[in-house]
Amino acid sequence: MKRLQLVLPAVACCLCLASGAAAQLGGMNFFSKPNIADIFKPVVGQGAVYQETSEGRPGHEMEMSIVGKEMTPSGEGYWMEMVMPGGQGDQKTYGKVLMTKDFQFTKVIFQMPGRGAMEMPMTPSDKDRTQMKQEMAKYTQVGTETITVPAGTFSCAHWKKDDGTDEVWTSDKVTPLAMVKQVGKGRSMVLVRQITGAQDHITGPVTPFDPKAFAQRPPRQ
Repeated sequence: MKRLQLVLPAVACCLCLASGAAAQLGGMNFFSKPNIADIFKPVVGQGAVYQETSEGRPGHEMEMSIVGKEMTPSGEGYWMEMVMPGGQGDQKTYGKVLMTKDFQFTKVIFQMPGRGAMEMPMTPSDKDRTQMKQEMAKYTQVGTETITVPAGTFSCAHWKKDDGTDEVWTSDKVTPLAMVKQVGKGRSMVLVRQITGAQDHITGPVTPFDPKAFAQRPPRQ
C-alpha cells in the first residue's frame, strides 16, 4: 500500500495544498485576496516536468499533463495525468484526476507497474471542503518576481503561505498548474521542461479499486 500512497499525495503536492486531493473549491470567498486556485491552466496535450527533491530521499522527475476532457455533473472537466517513479528501474506509476477549472474533483484513476488501472472512490465530505478552503486562504500573493529555472526564465506571481512553510512561483505560460517553482518544508519542485503532444498512458480497462486485489503481488514482468 505504500506505493498507492504516492499517488494521491502527489496530486495534493502539485496543487500546493496540504489537506489532500479529495476536496472541492467551488464557490469560495477569498476576501478579495488574489486566488491561488487560479493556478489551474489546463490545455489538452500540454504539460510540464518537474524535478522534485525531498529531504532524505533521492530526487526524481514528476510529469503532469492534460490528456483529455470529459463532462462532469459540475461542468467541463479535464483529465490531469501525473507520471512518477514506481517499482524498479524505469518503471512508472500513473495517476490521473478529473477536475473542473474551479477544482471540483470527480474521479481519480491510478495504475501501478504490473497492475491494471483502478478507480478510487471520490466522496469528499463537508470537512474535506472546509479544510481545503482554510488551506487555500492561507496563501497570499506577495508580489511578482522573474526567476530562472532549467525550463527557462519566467515572470511569476510569488505566493507565500501565511505560516512561512511554503512558497510558490506561478506563470500563465505554464500548464497545467502554472507552477514554475515550489519550496516547502524539506522539499522543492522546479520546472525542468514543458510538454507538447501529451498522450494518456492509462489506456486499458479501468476497474473499481479492490484493496484485496491490490494487496496481492503483481505478476513478474
